[in-house]
Amino acid sequence: MKTLYKVPGAVTDCPTTYCPGCPHGVAHRIIGELLDEMQLTRKTVIVWPVGCSVFGYYFIDTDAVEAAHGRACAMATGIKRTHPESFVITYQGDGDLASIGIAETIHAAARGERICVIYVNNGNYGMTGGQMAPTTLLGQVTTTSPYGREAHANGFPLKVPEMLAVIDGPVYIARASLDSPKHIIQAKKFIKKAFKVQVNDLGFSLVELISSCPTNWKMTPEESLERIRKQVLPVFPIGELKVDEGVA
Repeated sequence: MKTLYKVPGAVTDCPTTYCPGCPHGVAHRIIGELLDEMQLTRKTVIVWPVGCSVFGYYFIDTDAVEAAHGRACAMATGIKRTHPESFVITYQGDGDLASIGIAETIHAAARGERICVIYVNNGNYGMTGGQMAPTTLLGQVTTTSPYGREAHANGFPLKVPEMLAVIDGPVYIARASLDSPKHIIQAKKFIKKAFKVQVNDLGFSLVELISSCPTNWKMTPEESLERIRKQVLPVFPIGELKVDEGVA
């Protein structure tokens, strides 16, 4: 029989702690495939901060460190500067990166730190009970916005890639989605470009991955993916927002 697919060597056989239907596992698979294909696994350090992926070091077989909530880019900066031969990734959620960690993210980008940020946006604080995040859509009901997010009280959804794309430091900024096979294939292409940025020592890169959260959205996995297509992507359109010269 012909083998059509095998689990990437960088991905462990440890059962994950994610809810049924959560796309974090898809993101892990993409990262694992690329680490294998680009022969980066043994030199990679992933910074896992607080969030749904807090136990990510069990699921992807690389060197890893745990960062305090929001401090992943700061920790990754220190690792990359002291071990420049390492391939350094942060894997962060929207509550972590876009709220408590927004300062660390912006300044790491502005300095052009040679790190790659994978940013999973599911529109809420998934691990701690589904509270409103900076990326929560207007009108979206969460445990801390029971009547829906209101612009005059809570502001508008924060679009991190658009913010970073106007800063000089970043070299590659993109947004992808994990809602369909077509978009997952595109996400892998974007992340590969981001990885190449660091391999070629060009500067800072970030790829946002639009994700669902069936548990806190109180939807089936299928319904949550449809919500991404109908409600989330019109607010957070996918595509490459910044591609500097030299990015393959």
